[in-house]
Amino acid sequence: MKIALTSPPFPKSIADGLYWVNKLAEEAAGKGAAIICFPESYIPGYPAEEFEVESHSQAKLQAALERACEIAKQHHIAIIIPMDWELPDGIFNVAFVISEEGEVMGYQTKNQLDPSEDERWIPGTERHIFEVKGVKFGIVICHEGFRYPETVRLLARRGAKIVFHPHFAGSNKQGTKPVVWGHPDNPYYEKAMMMRSIENTIYFASVNCATDFPESATTLIAPDGKYIAHQPYGEVGVLVAEINPELATGYLANRLKPQLYQQ
Repeated sequence: MKIALTSPPFPKSIADGLYWVNKLAEEAAGKGAAIICFPESYIPGYPAEEFEVESHSQAKLQAALERACEIAKQHHIAIIIPMDWELPDGIFNVAFVISEEGEVMGYQTKNQLDPSEDERWIPGTERHIFEVKGVKFGIVICHEGFRYPETVRLLARRGAKIVFHPHFAGSNKQGTKPVVWGHPDNPYYEKAMMMRSIENTIYFASVNCATDFPESATTLIAPDGKYIAHQPYGEVGVLVAEINPELATGYLANRLKPQLYQQ
């Protein structure tokens, strides 16, 4: 199965974000991808201090989700679209999964928030498995995949062949632009991607925006922890790659002995 991992620019508005969802979904579908994933909170945009994010209402978010469903149906490709989602108690950081027929299959909440996000979002409490073209997958969002490896292991033990990891890490104002993927001087994020894969024997697909000073690249890692491909740093586009679900055995994840950790 072919999958598509995006590196879109940071959205200038909800409409701009949807423009890139449509453009990159069309490109990915043309290359035969069955599913495409976008970065964390892509609609309306991650609330990083340097970026202006369009204020939103639930009505705006609902309309954006409906438009994403139209895009999935039009291009006949499943879409993982991370969004804010307003509830009476607060705002969820979620990733909706839309089928190639344009139907919402469900969503995954960000459950382990970064400490800086406690005032922005409310944490979710559930972890879900989805399936497209007979391939089971899960989603962990940013901080979860980088600092809470048990989130990925749970999904691997539930049969996920691949875990998608929408995140945001970078700046258009300051920092350095990496040159070599996984270089020792790079931030630790790309090393964590390798570990989430090899420690569970599954594919790990990490997705980030294209910024002038990215701290990580949109990347696909194989079940043996080996690097497969990444989108060039700072370059807007979509990475399309083929995976073989039979290689994602979940072998190491399934060797976990929970009884050893009971008190």
